[in-house]
Amino acid sequence: MKINFQNLEKKIKINFKNKSLLIKSLTHKSLNKENNNEKIEFLGDRVLGLVMAKKLLEIYPNEKEGILDKKFASLVNKKTCLQIANKLELQKYVLTFTTKSKKKIIEDKVLADSCEALIGSIYLDKGFAIVEKFILDFWSEHIKDSVITQIDAKTKLQEFSLKKFKKLPIYKIISNTGPRHKPLFKVGVKLVDTKFYIADGKSKKDAEQNAAVLCLNNIKKL
Repeated sequence: MKINFQNLEKKIKINFKNKSLLIKSLTHKSLNKENNNEKIEFLGDRVLGLVMAKKLLEIYPNEKEGILDKKFASLVNKKTCLQIANKLELQKYVLTFTTKSKKKIIEDKVLADSCEALIGSIYLDKGFAIVEKFILDFWSEHIKDSVITQIDAKTKLQEFSLKKFKKLPIYKIISNTGPRHKPLFKVGVKLVDTKFYIADGKSKKDAEQNAAVLCLNNIKKL
């Protein structure tokens, strides 16, 4: 069956000057060992990383490197690339070797890799500005999710407590157990008219966040 790559171009709103570059970006090595998308995928992975690193620094200019690194990893990993590949229905366009007797089934990794290769081909054909727009458009929901998680539970609980009681939440370390290399903190938090809500975590900060989440969830039920 002939594949209509123009439909993909319409979906991504990009008209390739070099159509063979688009086709190559979607050609798996099982079909062509010499002329496939492996090297373009290598490039696309780096382009995606550059665009996301640039965007994260714009959104979080004062954030710590460790937090940025976690957000970055969630935006460029194979799971996210697979979700974008499915959104683009890349399974309709990826070229792999299949026998006539077998139904064409494309593995998740192949789809995720093809998504990165597509990014590489857009960069080579259209330049950085166009590929940056493509990435920011199709990753927009994932980027929004990273912004939402920035407003953490401790901040939300503090805002609620100050607004209602004019006082800050009270945090208390209940216990600190486990070996030095793998501690387990148990922390409680309470507001003016509540009991202590207790949760644990691998660090004091994590335990406080988890306790704040528990407290917020219970406040909603009151």
